[in-house]
Parts: sequence; C-alpha cells; structure tokens
Amino acid sequence: MKRMSIVAIAAVAALIAIWGGTAISAQDKYAVQVPNGLALSECRGYESWQLVSISENGPVVAAIVGNPAMIQAFQAGIPANGKPVPDGAKMAKVHWLPKKQETYPNQPTVAGKQVNVDCMSKDSKRFADSGGWGYGAFDYDAAADTFKPADETATPPQGHDAKCGFACHTVVKARDYVFTEYASR
Repeated sequence: MKRMSIVAIAAVAALIAIWGGTAISAQDKYAVQVPNGLALSECRGYESWQLVSISENGPVVAAIVGNPAMIQAFQAGIPANGKPVPDGAKMAKVHWLPKKQETYPNQPTVAGKQVNVDCMSKDSKRFADSGGWGYGAFDYDAAADTFKPADETATPPQGHDAKCGFACHTVVKARDYVFTEYASR
C-alpha cells in the first residue's frame, strides 16, 4: 500500500514538473525563432530601447526603437549620409491596432491590442547575402501572451528565414536597407 502511494506521488510530481516546465517555456517570448533566422532573443531588451520614430502602416500603428548602437549610428547621420550601419546595430518595430481613448479629453488615438514585433539585426558576415541584415517577424497572441514566427498568413505575409524582410528593404539599398528616419527631438 505504501509502495503504491509513493509510486503515485512520484508519478503526479513528474507530471506537474513536465506541465510546469511546459508552461514556463511557453511564457518565454525570447525562445521563439524564425526557422533558419533570427530569434526574438536577438532583440532582447527592445522594450526599453530608445524611440527612433513612429509609423502608421495601414491598419496598425508602430513604434520603431533602436539599441544603443543603432541610436549612435542615427545620431552620426547614418544611414542618410550613405555610410553603412555598423554591425551590432538592431531595431525593433512594435505594431498595435490603434484605439480611441474614449475617457480622455479629445479621445486621442493610442496603442491598443499588440499585433507583432519585427526585428532587424546588422551582422555583415552572418547575413552577407541579405545586405548584412537579418530579419524576423513575430506575431503576438494576446490570449496566450505568446509570440510565434510570422508566416504567409500574417499581415503582411512573411517568409520563413532571416531574409524575410530583405526583398521589401531592397528599395532603400542606398540607405543600407533602412527605411526609418531618425525623428528630431
């Protein structure tokens, strides 16, 4: 009888450990990775990076942020001056559906439900065949509070590798593949 209880307790403990480990790993947004491409962890800390600019793209609004290397490049006039962005520079673009803040005066438009996060990472050796940049797009699931790699069903449709943004960014090759202008302060 005691032996059966110990076995049962051990089995329950093992199941709890497995379920707990799965729940913990599902909550780590930085574990998600574009197949053969960027992991969201390569933009770790983007939540506190400095604002580069804002944008509105169709149905979404976005904040474009840069890591310290990217901010220093922008402040030095790069890429507008024709010089390449240095390796190690990174940007993230966080998209939200806009909403009206009805309880505030004049009902300003603010960020509503988060849609996704896009990342760019400059590494001229690793991403030599895509202008030195690696790209990753990660769709956000608010109900599960998780991210997954964007795919062909995303808005806009995304490929499945580190070059998924390269085709779009080739129109700004002269600006080292960077669309964003550094907003004046």
